[in-house]
Amino acid sequence: MIALIRFLTDYTRIFLFKITCTGKTKAVIFFSIKPQPNMNTSTVSRLCLCCNKPLRGRTDKKFCDDYCRNNFNNQLKAATYNFVRSINNALGKNRRILDSLFTPGEDVAKTTKDKLLQKGFLFKYHTHFYKNKKGNTYFFCYEYGYMPLTNDWYLLIRRKEEG
Repeated sequence: MIALIRFLTDYTRIFLFKITCTGKTKAVIFFSIKPQPNMNTSTVSRLCLCCNKPLRGRTDKKFCDDYCRNNFNNQLKAATYNFVRSINNALGKNRRILDSLFTPGEDVAKTTKDKLLQKGFLFKYHTHFYKNKKGNTYFFCYEYGYMPLTNDWYLLIRRKEEG
């Protein structure tokens, strides 16, 4: 009995509640275990998600430092970023090629398909397209557009900023 009382006082919190139901009052006692440093409980060691070193500090901590957090997130997103980066590079290159074919101050130009291909233009990448009232379709790389004409010629246009 003394061991039980010692356990209850050392390792538990005792809560006393009074419950009134249909005019009768009852006392209900709840026990909850207090975490003690000298108790032999199995502790789960938390490890850094990047380098697997033991973590210290907050209970919801996932990484040991900012380097590990950044490294983990960069590796997690590397595959999708590389794909998006390659498309953005191709779009930027297409835009620079179209820009180089304009004379300063002009908003319309003409060129051949061969000239575009020699400079490395990739026709499969464009940002959007526009269909005018006549039914002609212009393909755009940002503000620069091109429309196929006959005999592998292309009409190039530069769209002015709206606004």
